[in-house]
Amino acid sequence: MRYDPTPARYRPTRAEVSLENIRKNIQLIRRTMRSSPLVMAVVKSNGYGHGDVETAQAALEAGAERLGVALVEEGESLRKAGIDAPIHLLFEPPPVAASRVLELELIPTVYTREFAESLASAAERAKNKCKVHLKIDTGMHRVGVFPHQASEMAKFLGNLPSLEVEGIYTHFAMASDPRSPYTARQLGLFMETVEKLRKEGHEFEIKHAAATGAALFLPESELDMVRLGIGIYGLYPGERFQEIISLYPAMELKSELCQVFRLSAGEGISYGFTACLEKDSYIGVVPLGYGDGLTRRLSNRMEVLIGGKRYPQVGTICMDLTMVNLGEDQRSVGEEVVVIGKSGDDFISAEEVAERADTINYEVVCSVGPRVPRIYKN
Repeated sequence: MRYDPTPARYRPTRAEVSLENIRKNIQLIRRTMRSSPLVMAVVKSNGYGHGDVETAQAALEAGAERLGVALVEEGESLRKAGIDAPIHLLFEPPPVAASRVLELELIPTVYTREFAESLASAAERAKNKCKVHLKIDTGMHRVGVFPHQASEMAKFLGNLPSLEVEGIYTHFAMASDPRSPYTARQLGLFMETVEKLRKEGHEFEIKHAAATGAALFLPESELDMVRLGIGIYGLYPGERFQEIISLYPAMELKSELCQVFRLSAGEGISYGFTACLEKDSYIGVVPLGYGDGLTRRLSNRMEVLIGGKRYPQVGTICMDLTMVNLGEDQRSVGEEVVVIGKSGDDFISAEEVAERADTINYEVVCSVGPRVPRIYKN
């Protein structure tokens, strides 16, 4: 069936997002857990490209208790949409953002004195109290307080009466590989740190460590809350996870053929003639390019589905267009082109696209640009 755009959408390129699949994935992952931890649905980076507000609403409908974002602005977007669930800020913003964090009632991560002091001052001025979560760097080596600094930082936070240290957490560096012993090592170090702090009089209502990967293969990492990100979108944190669970992909990236023409053998296609035809062929043009997030790294390396059949992409991917070699098939303008998703009995996954682009599925879906409309189903 031909896609019928709204009057404001004249181009057939779109990302179709199944909110039902997002709900199903959360419920499915939750059923695999041996305990009943809180679930934080991570909807940063515009819901991993799927849409932050819509994804957040679907996640909460599926039973997620909290949401996670990376930026104050992302939290603001959710609040403006009327979402009143607890929203965690997973990275410290600049100290100047402290007042806005309070106004939006976000639960920020803290790991520096500068931000903690700014937050405490803002809370005092507002005659309010702000819940925070202390981040411990157990080996990711990105942001956080090192374990040997945890006691000093916990004591410092405890002396700021306008802050309530509700939680403490860490993040795993190797959880995309269930075979790596590093995850268990990080968890062990985290629990040792928490126990040391407990003996010093620091209690934490919510301890959390697991994101999607660890939640699926390391049940002892469930603790009081798990942070579900890539899994709720039906994507896998690593290739071996497809052996553990069958998720439901939430996004399909589609367009239509906008032109079809025949070229003779030896003719070059697109910028730089990175592809030349070995034999006479029909060429289809798709209104989708790197301006929409279809990286040039996929040039001459990817396939698309048309009518359930695979066709190779040819020539350099342009900002707005990409070309497909139809061979002897004289396809028609307006026929649906599936870049990610199902057509007939075949399916192209974000994982397949990522492998051909030499990247990860996270980047594939997050790269789908803002000029690609999201069409929500279910």
